[in-house]
Amino acid sequence: MGEEVREALNAKQPVVALESTIISHGMPYPHNLATARMLEATVRAEGAIPATVAVVDGVLRVGLEPSHLNALATQAGVMKLSRRDLAWAVAHKRTGATTVAATMIAAAKAGIAMFATGGIGGVHRGAELTWDVSADLTELARTPVNVVCAGPKAILDLPATLEYLETLGVPVVGYQTDELPAFYSRLSGLDLELRADSPEEVAAFIRTRHSLSMEGGVLVAQPVPVDFEISFSEMDATITAALEAASAAGIQGKALTPWLLGRIVALTGGKSLETNIKLVENNARLAARIAVALNRPS
Repeated sequence: MGEEVREALNAKQPVVALESTIISHGMPYPHNLATARMLEATVRAEGAIPATVAVVDGVLRVGLEPSHLNALATQAGVMKLSRRDLAWAVAHKRTGATTVAATMIAAAKAGIAMFATGGIGGVHRGAELTWDVSADLTELARTPVNVVCAGPKAILDLPATLEYLETLGVPVVGYQTDELPAFYSRLSGLDLELRADSPEEVAAFIRTRHSLSMEGGVLVAQPVPVDFEISFSEMDATITAALEAASAAGIQGKALTPWLLGRIVALTGGKSLETNIKLVENNARLAARIAVALNRPS
């Protein structure tokens, strides 16, 4: 653990985990580095300590130095690490950025309850043929880390992802919304049964689950700020065009999501990148507020 993170946990201060694939695979340079720094500053401004997670030269780190952030933002060949790849990167002394699943594993080992990301992985479109389902979903069901996101990534099959989360018993809480957010868009047309309107309400739910010894984490889904929303219909057409281009280029597997995100940025003239940055900032702010609320005596 980074020294700041270690000291915060020892002092029982609120800490928020942050993933690193957004740095290495989610955004182009220099936006990726600026966003990583901004997210850490946002968490600090809300009274919590940020803990960005990555594997650096074979060492799983919870809390990165500025030099680590710079390396993740600029180096080629950084691995994209989920549950299946994490130990391999450590064993082979590689550098890798952690996805939602891998970040949850590291956060749980460090004793961090809250994690902020942009969007989670899920069931890909056409998964009935490819079986392409993100390990993020099963990680949410097994690992006791609570995740704030803007819903599943919009490139996914959102109804199937929500259904899979229900099957796994993962509670999806709409934050100040009754519908599942669709990442770039505030609404998806998919109703949520659980809603919370304050960080304290989310914290109380998390404490109750802990008191009942329930496995896994809570997924808190917060819509993108209204001023930066891209309509669902506009994004659906853009994503369809990007998916068709990916199919024609033979892009699949782990390379698909970062390729699609880059393609969508190009198709939207950079608008989707601005939306992505704002939504993940919004999520970091909420995660820090929940962490602070969790840290107060109940």
